[in-house]
Amino acid sequence: MSAHASSARPDPDQVLIDIADYVVDTPIGSDEAYHTARLCLIDTLGCGLEALDYPACTRLLGPIVADTRVPNGARVPGTRFQLDPVQAAFNIGAMIRWLDFNDTWLAAEWGHPSDNLGGILATADWLSRIRVAKGEPPLTMRDVLTAMIKAHEIQGCLALENSFNRAGLDHVVLVKVASAAVCCRLMGGNREQIIDAVSQAFVDGQPLRTYRHAPNTGSRKSWAAADATSRAVRLALFTMKGEMGYPSVLTARTWGFYDVLFKGSAFRFQRPYGSYVMENILFKLSFPAEFHAQTAVECAIRLHPQVQGRLDEVERIIITTQESAIRIIDKKGPLANPADRDHCIQYMTAIGLIQGRLSAADYEDTAAADPRIDMLRDRMICVENPAYTQDYLDPDKRSIANAVQVFFRDGSKTANIEVEYPIGHRRRRDEGMPVLQAKFEANLARRLPAARQQAIVALTADQARLEATPVNEFVDLFVP
Repeated sequence: MSAHASSARPDPDQVLIDIADYVVDTPIGSDEAYHTARLCLIDTLGCGLEALDYPACTRLLGPIVADTRVPNGARVPGTRFQLDPVQAAFNIGAMIRWLDFNDTWLAAEWGHPSDNLGGILATADWLSRIRVAKGEPPLTMRDVLTAMIKAHEIQGCLALENSFNRAGLDHVVLVKVASAAVCCRLMGGNREQIIDAVSQAFVDGQPLRTYRHAPNTGSRKSWAAADATSRAVRLALFTMKGEMGYPSVLTARTWGFYDVLFKGSAFRFQRPYGSYVMENILFKLSFPAEFHAQTAVECAIRLHPQVQGRLDEVERIIITTQESAIRIIDKKGPLANPADRDHCIQYMTAIGLIQGRLSAADYEDTAAADPRIDMLRDRMICVENPAYTQDYLDPDKRSIANAVQVFFRDGSKTANIEVEYPIGHRRRRDEGMPVLQAKFEANLARRLPAARQQAIVALTADQARLEATPVNEFVDLFVP
């Protein structure tokens, strides 16, 4: 005789409790975290402004129904759109992710925690405009930075020991979870409501990684996180209207997340929630390359002066890398579109060797027609250095090392150029910050008049003044 499962409502899973307790009760006492969050804010918004130069991105933006404008709705930076918070979250999220140029977190799982800014900024702006219309004080940018730090931490700590990609799931499930937690809190959610909202995020349908890998690589990878953060806002709104949660969403036998989607394994955690992830976040500063290849491109650019006049003489190119890079961006054969190319370490390295730089335009069809790219790709060999893989996972290092060496037919060769830490790494912060600032100012110039650019640069350079600024006033600065 089979035993019947108990229908008694269980206590919430500990994972849900820990997230809610962190969001509600844990103060962020790290000045470094707030300083880095400010840098992350400007870099992420700059990435969104740059993406507005690309029609493939802008055709997805705007309201669901053309010409709809929501009174007191959230504004979309760089545009004239004023939308409901769910659609605004999608718009902002798609912009900031489109060019694969915003921040990165690398561990057992990969991801881009600033993807959560889509939901955070849309929610905070919408709430602020509603409050101002009622004569109430708006949220401040301090609230936004706090939500960013906590969303980074939730996504990043879940990623440290848990490989969703090995289970076939895309990392944007973590964006949905983190955004649901912090956006629910911004809406005034209490501990129990945050538990419910996070359970909704886990029980929701989760995306496959199909669109990130050959032979199906495609542009959905540029808006998948936008979909996740906007879905999180919707789920948080449902929760705030009284929609129930699912307390054992992870651990329920047969029907829970662990059994259905995570091969029966429970999540593992390396550290408690704090501000570790924001403090150690990786910025993409010099070029929009998938982060496992950032240092390979830097090596290639250093080699460019030695090889630019000898491309036809190249016999082979050895790229020494980490296991994760080999697993996800080591690609042979045709590359169908920009999304395919910016996830191919050989393509990115070839551009660096040929051009001595790499930009988003180098992934477009016109640039990809250069026959020298595939000529060099065909002569490249990727090999793993186990020490690179080990240091990649070491929490005290988190390096993303690559080395590139070019061999010529006459027997000569270049030096084996190695870069262990990319310029956006915490260990190169001082070197990287002027590059980040220049990147931000160049992106402001794409969309906004000079006086507005100067006002934004002055405001965002002043931590205290920025944190005290009402969210709606801050976002209005980015409206052309």
